[in-house]
Amino acid sequence: MMAVGASARDAARAVREADDATKTKALREAARSIRAHKSEILAANARDLDAAKASGMAASMLDRLALNEARIEAMAKGVEDVAAQPDPNGRELARWTRPNGLDIARVATPIGVIGIIYESRPNVTADAGAIALKAGNVAILRGGSDSLHSASAIHAAMVEGLKTAGLPEAAIQYVRNTDRAAVGLMLEGLNGTIDLIIPRGGKGLTGRVMREARVPVLAHLEGICHVYVHAAADLEMARKVVLNAKMRRTSVCGAAETLLLDRAVLKSHGLPILEELAKAGCEIRGDEAVREMFPAAKPASEEDWHTEYLEAIIAVRVVDGLEEAIRHIEHYGSHHTDSILTDDEAAAEIFLNALDSAIVLWNASTQFADGGEFGMG
Repeated sequence: MMAVGASARDAARAVREADDATKTKALREAARSIRAHKSEILAANARDLDAAKASGMAASMLDRLALNEARIEAMAKGVEDVAAQPDPNGRELARWTRPNGLDIARVATPIGVIGIIYESRPNVTADAGAIALKAGNVAILRGGSDSLHSASAIHAAMVEGLKTAGLPEAAIQYVRNTDRAAVGLMLEGLNGTIDLIIPRGGKGLTGRVMREARVPVLAHLEGICHVYVHAAADLEMARKVVLNAKMRRTSVCGAAETLLLDRAVLKSHGLPILEELAKAGCEIRGDEAVREMFPAAKPASEEDWHTEYLEAIIAVRVVDGLEEAIRHIEHYGSHHTDSILTDDEAAAEIFLNALDSAIVLWNASTQFADGGEFGMG
């Protein structure tokens, strides 16, 4: 592991000084290589899936682990999208002159060596490697043991891109050591070679990183995402958005976990929305008002409002207006992504300004919570 850190530090200057054309070429070639090695990546993923199924992995985690042709194409397209972004480095963010004549400029520069620790999603190998490289950083990637073969195959494709562009192979490294001690060494900084750690995974992983890291950490926890159907919501739009927010992919952090129904439209909007969700295979857990209207719903407990299910389950609560919806989200939310569905612009503005979530949406699915969807790579 110490050799990994040392080689990353050695590569950092070359990556930092690489011009945008070189980094762009490396990423475009990496995307081409991912497509060219699709069959090898799928075969490696099949090995991981077989082992995961044999170990009894939950369906939601299997979905995160699984690759198919469409997901591989999306992965390659994501790398190309990052390549097409403007170079973030060298931008002058601010400039001012002190009374003594000292001219000061704040300029965007690379961080250096970034350690990225993640779990079952092998596509993070391409996403994280591409974003780090475009920003002039070196990446040390450590995925979960359950995605070892998939991530290794994707990493090999990324390295082909580096070599074609003349960048050091150590610019994107993948740690194949599955011992948990390897993570501990990364959290300690690998003898000062790691400048930043980014965990991407569940509560257990993120909690460990926050507790043990001896280097700066950039992290988020759960995705307890809410959709609030306001009294002025359009029914057909609300049905489509709620169904997408929950059921498009239940295992992603942007999936809606709690649905808030305004009491004013409980029967007119709430009932058809819940029927649509149930028809799609979603388990409904509701408060007393929800269960009175929709008897098939299971009782929701206090724990349900705190839960990131990552599967086809949704907690549903009836609220008396916009302010109660905001208070619920402030109390139970994880500050990830929350959405209001309404045709009332004033109500939407209050919602958007009141919440401090990373992403707040108006008439849009929480599953848009993705850098690629935002055009940011």
